[in-house]
Amino acid sequence: MKLIKLSIFHSIRSLKRADHVRMFAIALPMVISNIAAPLLGLVDTAIIGHLPDSIYLSAVALGAMAISFVYLMAVFLRMSTTGLVAQAYGAEDLARQKTVFVDASYFALGLGLCLFALTPAILFIVFQLVSASADLKQLTSSYVSIRLYGAPAALLTLVILGVLLGMQKARIAMGLVILTNAINVVGDLIFVIGLNMDVRGAALASVIAEWCTAAVGLTVIIRHLRMSRRDWWQWNAARYRKLASMNTDIFIRSLVLHLCMAMMTAWASYHGQVVVAANAVLLQFLMLISLGLDGIAYSVEALVGQAKGQKQLANARKWIAAGLLWSSLFALVYALLFAFAGTFIIGLITNIPSVLREASSYLGWIVVLPLLAHWSYLYDGVFIGLSASRAMRNTMLFAGVGVFFPVWWLTQGWGNHGLWFSLCCFMAARGVAQAYLLYWRHLLERRFSHA
Repeated sequence: MKLIKLSIFHSIRSLKRADHVRMFAIALPMVISNIAAPLLGLVDTAIIGHLPDSIYLSAVALGAMAISFVYLMAVFLRMSTTGLVAQAYGAEDLARQKTVFVDASYFALGLGLCLFALTPAILFIVFQLVSASADLKQLTSSYVSIRLYGAPAALLTLVILGVLLGMQKARIAMGLVILTNAINVVGDLIFVIGLNMDVRGAALASVIAEWCTAAVGLTVIIRHLRMSRRDWWQWNAARYRKLASMNTDIFIRSLVLHLCMAMMTAWASYHGQVVVAANAVLLQFLMLISLGLDGIAYSVEALVGQAKGQKQLANARKWIAAGLLWSSLFALVYALLFAFAGTFIIGLITNIPSVLREASSYLGWIVVLPLLAHWSYLYDGVFIGLSASRAMRNTMLFAGVGVFFPVWWLTQGWGNHGLWFSLCCFMAARGVAQAYLLYWRHLLERRFSHA
């Protein structure tokens, strides 16, 4: 334990200004991307919200929630691609970068076509989970059915973003994210306001944005990787099995994570609508936390992956130390911000007195949350860079099935406080389990010995 502490401390002390600059050259564009998307999404919502009947906004909100969840569960495409491309980039192996991109692209397009074919099943599940009138169901069905025409493009874009991050082209990745949302907003103005197409216009705008972004992204990747037609026909069954296995591991990891997060709303509903509203407000703090910590994690993914490709264990340790330093600082700033301005932030989100009081009573959990959670964000980036998908899956299963749900079950008598305590334990358990594998089970060294 003492040796591990000394090693980390030595790595942090050895960091140079250029190392910090390089890390933030990747992190900052991704932070801007994370901020830009919801801001443009607010414009999108505002356009729909100005239609004469609230049912249109409800239909778009419900349909977008379903689509977002489906695409969020497919984020494994971005993660697995980033790690593999970063390693090939570090090894200066252009041929392997091409094969990773081609394999992942076919996987994404195939999955996108499957999602489109499963439109009736997706709608059936949505309407089993929510209560909706006949008119709302019809509008939501129209929205989702149109949106899923864009599924192949949306999933291909995840792969493209993964390639760009792996190649440390974060500014281009940021540009694609902003492009998607900008085209979507312009499309809403044309189809919803100009042509009075209500929810169908909103869905069509999103589909056009997704296909345009995929086309631009594909052009960029083809140019950067200097790809030819021949590169698209390099089929290898063994590679596909390995990619499918890795994606399955990350999918299970994401599923467990989102089940735990869904409990923050689902179980709160048993305590009344005020508690549900309070938790919804407080979960926005988690989104704020992720803005900064995700940026650091993205950097670590690319830089650790590159170090693995270069077979430079010392560089990997250096980037982990840099990530640890900055994620710790971000977490401390977040904790202080929430401690001194948490009530003010809650007031910006809602002005309902009962929700304000309820949310403020749980603010203590929000203050400690970034200090407990930042490790898991950072180590996720490390595991992705190492392509340690099975380890990601296992640590998430441990934290979710072995910690979150048992702690929630034992603390039901605490009410909503028990739920927030469970979330804090879950976040801490993820970081502890990941650190255990990295340092005590020498996952980092073993990954490099097999590089």
